Amino acid sequence: MNRVFVSMMDGVEEPKWFSNVESYVLELLQRLEYDKEEISILFCNDQMIKALNNQYRHIDSPTDVLSFENGETYQDEKGEWTSMGDIVISLDTVPVNVKFFETDENTEMKRLLLHGILHLNGMDHFEEHIEKGVEPECEMLVLQEKVLKEYSDYKLVD
Repeated sequence: MNRVFVSMMDGVEEPKWFSNVESYVLELLQRLEYDKEEISILFCNDQMIKALNNQYRHIDSPTDVLSFENGETYQDEKGEWTSMGDIVISLDTVPVNVKFFETDENTEMKRLLLHGILHLNGMDHFEEHIEKGVEPECEMLVLQEKVLKEYSDYKLVD
């Protein structure tokens, strides 16, 4: 059993697929064999993610997804939990990625959520990024693309 908390930045319109995110992320966490993990996801705009990117990575531009690892544990009536951390995704950048990667919003949103989860688990791709027509080499991106293929029929975004 895992926990997922999904929220929207104030002032950003909630997409019609918003209610699908929790169940998709819970499936991913189970597929990755995580148990008693807690994760929070915030959807925002480019202005907010740019500020976070600047504050925490010293990069003065927006990005698509940021992950903030936590790793702390806590106890409640259901046992001990590990807070994996927080994922922040800019909804403004998703259509840009869709065009750049020549994909659809459903695939891109699934990729960003999975990408964020893998970062929360301590994985990194360093300087390597997904490129159209190029097979990834690093462990993180190989796993990401493998899991995405397994979920290719999953409809997150309507």
